[in-house]
Amino acid sequence: MSISFSALAKAEICRNFPTKHCCAVAECFGILLFCNSFGGDGIRIITESRELGQALPKLFRKAFDLGFDAAPEDTATGKLVFQITDPVKIDAVMSAYGFSSRDTLSLHVNLPVLEEDCCKAAFLRGAFLAGGSVTDPGKGYHMEISTTHQSVARETYALMWEVLGFYPKTATRGGSVILYLKQSDMICDCLTYIGAAVSAMGIIEAKLEKELNNKVNRRCNCDDANTTKVVEAAQEQLGAIRTLKETGLLEQLPAKLQAAAIARLENPEASLTELAGLMEPPISKPAMNHRLKKLVQLAKEAAV
Repeated sequence: MSISFSALAKAEICRNFPTKHCCAVAECFGILLFCNSFGGDGIRIITESRELGQALPKLFRKAFDLGFDAAPEDTATGKLVFQITDPVKIDAVMSAYGFSSRDTLSLHVNLPVLEEDCCKAAFLRGAFLAGGSVTDPGKGYHMEISTTHQSVARETYALMWEVLGFYPKTATRGGSVILYLKQSDMICDCLTYIGAAVSAMGIIEAKLEKELNNKVNRRCNCDDANTTKVVEAAQEQLGAIRTLKETGLLEQLPAKLQAAAIARLENPEASLTELAGLMEPPISKPAMNHRLKKLVQLAKEAAV
């Protein structure tokens, strides 16, 4: 089965393991606030990304110096579930973000954890890894992150404006708040910021390919329309010349018009430029067009 574009983006991000302790803490913060469950009764992270599954234990060890109480085997497939149920570990994680496992009723983005610019990027990395997705650019442009915490959504919304210079759109879905982007350039900027520059380049390439295909299609449609017009005009001209010939009027016309008529009769598929080059001496395309239009006009007058 082919790997989704979203999975490839997450795999790329996971290759950029944080080197600083503060960034590891910030990235875990993003993961926890956008994961399946984070509170005093336990931590539960579910992911289908094998790369994130491989990175999570190392990330939590670097950030909190602790391991998961339940984790999938290395050979596990499908959804990977990581859990922390030990109250001591839960207290350690929550206190790292200014929360209490006993008193915290509503989670929020604790900004002092994200003082450094590198930590802000790490937080958004974690948010995308745990609760985000991005559509294959060949099908459309859509990137989103989802959380069940209203305050977290509002504060992440403001953070994205601060670091990226634009606001995401918002929506609700099944009790979750969705922050999403629909413009390709914004998605590229966001992916690049969180460490998925190759994926961002993939979106740019897909967009350029779409634009090129659209341009070719428009050109082909335009060429087809022009060809149709040329054929219709040539048929009208041939019909007019036959009318003039049958009525005996063609022989009475000036030599220039007779020459134009003969050239068209002998070259029914030729363009105006080609016909103009057959005249003696050669004339311009507009001049040839004028002569043929005159023949059509005279034929209409003869038919009245």
